Amino acid sequence: MKTNYIKCGIWLVAAVFTAVSAKAQTGATGKTAYDAGRYDNYDRIRNEDGKHVERIQSDMDDKVYRLELANGKMTELYVDGVKIPAADWDKYSDAIAAIREQIRKNKIQAARNEEQAKLNAIQEKKNEEQAVRNEEQARLNELQVKKNQVQEERNEEQVKLNQVQAARNKEQAKKNQLQAEKNRVQAEENERMMKQLIQDLISDKIIADENGLHDLTINSDGMTVNGNRQPDNVFKKYKEKYHSFSMGDFSYHN
Repeated sequence: MKTNYIKCGIWLVAAVFTAVSAKAQTGATGKTAYDAGRYDNYDRIRNEDGKHVERIQSDMDDKVYRLELANGKMTELYVDGVKIPAADWDKYSDAIAAIREQIRKNKIQAARNEEQAKLNAIQEKKNEEQAVRNEEQARLNELQVKKNQVQEERNEEQVKLNQVQAARNKEQAKKNQLQAEKNRVQAEENERMMKQLIQDLISDKIIADENGLHDLTINSDGMTVNGNRQPDNVFKKYKEKYHSFSMGDFSYHN
């Protein structure tokens, strides 16, 4: 069973229930809870057996009214702790209507107050966060000024280093040109060997034609063609013939 307490403003004050008052409100006598002659006004809502049960108590015109409602329909009425028969409810229709209307207004106002409180809390948090950001930005600005000064010194030093690096780059360019020529020769040799390897795969009926090779790996542990690991005798043959491939971790993908 889940009970919700609706805070009511204006003339209907939300009650703070103690164990004693709760027992008095639900006791067998059905008497209204009280404390030293002061009646507690409240609107208590709960779900009971699939029904929306609401108990409203209000001190109005020197009388204490207690209403029991199930799914919005009144089921019981007490006046000054005395249960009123349903046949006599019309006598109190004005008071009942006034109480229910006030409860409705209070719920609306309570919802508005709660929503406004949330908005206020959000805004306050935003203000605090902005203040922190402003303070942090001021600190960062001060640091940036110092960094700029340091950077100017570094820039001057970098100019000197760039001059040295330019000389090194010129030397490296010559080395790169020589290496590029070596790479070209090696690439041509690899291409020649790869064409020969493909022809050997076709001759050994491992692939059907030049387009039949999708991926190939050769290393010191074995040989795989199109995802299929080749027998040891095949691996041995290609390892000996294409020694430069098998010594490393050669991989070919088409």
